[in-house]
Amino acid sequence: MSAMRSDARRNHTAVLEAARTLFETAESPSQVSMDRIATAAGVGKGTLFRRFGDRDGLIRALVAARTAPILQAIETGPPPLGPDTPPERRLLAVVEAIVDAKIDTVALSLAHENGTTSPYAAAGYSATHVVIASTLRQLEFDGDPELAAHLILAATRADLIALLVRTEHRTRGEVVAAVVQNAASVAGLSPSGR
Repeated sequence: MSAMRSDARRNHTAVLEAARTLFETAESPSQVSMDRIATAAGVGKGTLFRRFGDRDGLIRALVAARTAPILQAIETGPPPLGPDTPPERRLLAVVEAIVDAKIDTVALSLAHENGTTSPYAAAGYSATHVVIASTLRQLEFDGDPELAAHLILAATRADLIALLVRTEHRTRGEVVAAVVQNAASVAGLSPSGR
């Protein structure tokens, strides 16, 4: 991949920042159109389509930028997310990080998971699924670790998070605790990771 020109890099950054801000303040992903993003970024709509292909491409790029630090911490970081963490603690920390990120980005996460590409095909989903399944194997999980990892991740879906936070008005703490407790239950652990 060739390096971006400085003006293209500036536009790319401006577009991602504008889209991030719009999704953070939107009640619904449908409120964030390519027109609104282009206007907020100070670029032409054609720039968005040339750079990202379509709205789903822009959303995937934004999700990738948002999840990169979390994935980096999971792959190579220190405890509690990194590989040197005891598996029972790491499993629950990874689930907590996913839920926290989705609460912070509900509209963006909804747009991503409801887009034209399956969220299960996304690199972030695949990476966290592999880590959770691997962690379950380290715990000598009595069952199918790959299936259990899917079941654990199902409780982190954006539509469920949106229902709990926006419709049922549950607090971040309640939602995180419930999803972590669910993961612990599936894995046969206590919610504290022991």
